[in-house]
Amino acid sequence: METREAPPANLLVKIESFSLLGTCGIDEYKTREFVAGDYKWRLIIYFNGKNCEYVSVSLAMADTSSLPANWEVNVVFNIFLYNQISGSYRSSPDPSNGYLVNDNIVFGAEVFVVKKDAIIECVSLNNINIHYKHDFKISDFPKLNKRCFSEQFIAGGQKWKIILDPKGSGTGTDSHVSIFLNHLATSYWFSTSINSWGWPAWIELATINDLNKGFIVNDCCLLSIDIHVQDVANIIN
Repeated sequence: METREAPPANLLVKIESFSLLGTCGIDEYKTREFVAGDYKWRLIIYFNGKNCEYVSVSLAMADTSSLPANWEVNVVFNIFLYNQISGSYRSSPDPSNGYLVNDNIVFGAEVFVVKKDAIIECVSLNNINIHYKHDFKISDFPKLNKRCFSEQFIAGGQKWKIILDPKGSGTGTDSHVSIFLNHLATSYWFSTSINSWGWPAWIELATINDLNKGFIVNDCCLLSIDIHVQDVANIIN
């Protein structure tokens, strides 16, 4: 997890005279209870080894007597250490200075209970496989240095564009031509977070620029895109 300045939401515990713990017979410390997701929790900090060479921290449920038999609680949680020099919190601290200052150390915890109240849907796919074809002619292809876009076209009732990187992108940068199909709306299997799919290493630059291969003729390249759209219908909540 990245370093952050915001303190943990559920618990902060400061331990003073930290170096004395390994010599005074204290093997563990249980924090006070705190509530998260309607359950009670606490941190248990174990001081292991001579002079407290190792420290272990666990999250534990503080009260389970009221829970039914065969209970189960799913959580996502983070345990933090406070860097007193930078004023930031980390869930996976490295050996850098700042966590133990003036013999004081600060632990924190955040607990998010995963409720089992997910919405269940049943999606029935109509067996409809519609074929679409769109051509994208690119002039002066050898001179292209920047990403280019096709005109907008319709397939399956949706708006699309073809994106081509003549010098490649991602893993295909400077070695391949990259091509992507871009969905201009937000529905179906394309989404707002993933609205384009394609191949960064689609074809090697040396191959497409080889005139004997026939991909570029009179400085023109022709792309032909086939799209098979399968309708989604009968969504039942």
